[in-house]
Amino acid sequence: MPTTPEDLRSYRNALGQFATGITIITAKDENGEPAGLTVNSFSSVSLDPKLILWSISREASVYDTFAKAKHFAIHVLHEGQMELSNRFASNEGDRFEAVSLEAGVEGTPLLTEYVARFECVTEAIYAGGDHDIIIGKVNDYAAQERAPLIFYGGNYCQVSP
Repeated sequence: MPTTPEDLRSYRNALGQFATGITIITAKDENGEPAGLTVNSFSSVSLDPKLILWSISREASVYDTFAKAKHFAIHVLHEGQMELSNRFASNEGDRFEAVSLEAGVEGTPLLTEYVARFECVTEAIYAGGDHDIIIGKVNDYAAQERAPLIFYGGNYCQVSP
């Protein structure tokens, strides 16, 4: 049965009924420049070893960077980072303009503000429909006491921890 635009919208709306946190994933591109995007497909896979996963559209402007990256970082955003989430979700302008960064392993760009941050090594990449699923082995992590930014029903929401 062919998928219609109406079916895709209906399916996306149904998926939107699952509240998620918002993350920004960062890595260095092949020229050593920071690359990043907003993602809500982040999940824990294993506690021992520490493994996480996230998925990226093969149509994403930074797809090649993440498909080749050996190191990347996941930043769970706090409720005050809605504008940053929107900027990293857009292909317009410099995503990293005026963003406070520090360098992680192998120079991975790390945001200094977050609820949680995970520095990872790419463990595996699997095809999954129109996306690739990236499994990362967590080498380092940190958490800050802040309220997370939540996405539900196509909108940002705020909750208290």
